[in-house]
Amino acid sequence: MIDRPVRIGLQLQPQHMDYATIRRVASEAEELGADVLFNWDHFFPLYGEPDGLHFECWTMLAAWAESTSRVEIGALVTCNSYRNPELLADMARTVDHISDGRLILGIGSGWFERDYTEYGYEFGTAGGRLDDLATALPRIESRWGKLNPPPTRDIPVLIGGGGEKKTLRLVAKHADIWHSFADAETLPRKLGILREHCAAVGRDPAEIEVSVEVGGADDPSATGPKFRELGASLFTVGSNSTDLSRLREWIAWRDEVNA
Repeated sequence: MIDRPVRIGLQLQPQHMDYATIRRVASEAEELGADVLFNWDHFFPLYGEPDGLHFECWTMLAAWAESTSRVEIGALVTCNSYRNPELLADMARTVDHISDGRLILGIGSGWFERDYTEYGYEFGTAGGRLDDLATALPRIESRWGKLNPPPTRDIPVLIGGGGEKKTLRLVAKHADIWHSFADAETLPRKLGILREHCAAVGRDPAEIEVSVEVGGADDPSATGPKFRELGASLFTVGSNSTDLSRLREWIAWRDEVNA
């Protein structure tokens, strides 16, 4: 296993705040020392007031590419259903250039039915959406090879989700980062299945960074070591407010571990 340093991400949820506030919190997170700044790709709030304030993912990422200078940026995660794969590849390449090579392409198959129905996308089935993602990923990779100018780097691909038959196989084939929503008790089984998929496609699982989500109630000194022992190195804190006290705690823990 590659001994990766701990990195700390913030998922700044683009809901229930005006954009001036979002921009200010994003800048504060960068100043505090966060390694990655994520938003998400939905059209409506996921909780709280269902018709509350909400902003679109990729136009926000382009703005973050200009308003930040150090943190990596990306969606946790982009919904594959909402954009043609070639278009998404071009969008990602463009934000990659605007940010001077700081974009992570986080992507998943989609799940929030209201997004689909109100914006006119076919919701279909979970299996069908995963099949669409499997078709899209090679198209994205191919388009990156055709664009002029090309991306500034091999854009890291993050795939989110823990489906054992399809999602983890896609992780084995395409991902540089796997974002798991599993707890520390479930993660070992998922990692074992991921290793099996990697063996089937001839991939070294150590090439894939393991990313986990940590909640506001998680104590870094208690939760962090459990995930760290399992090989996780990217820990992402979710935030729907201007309070970054939990992010500060995770950054302090990171600095202790990496010292």
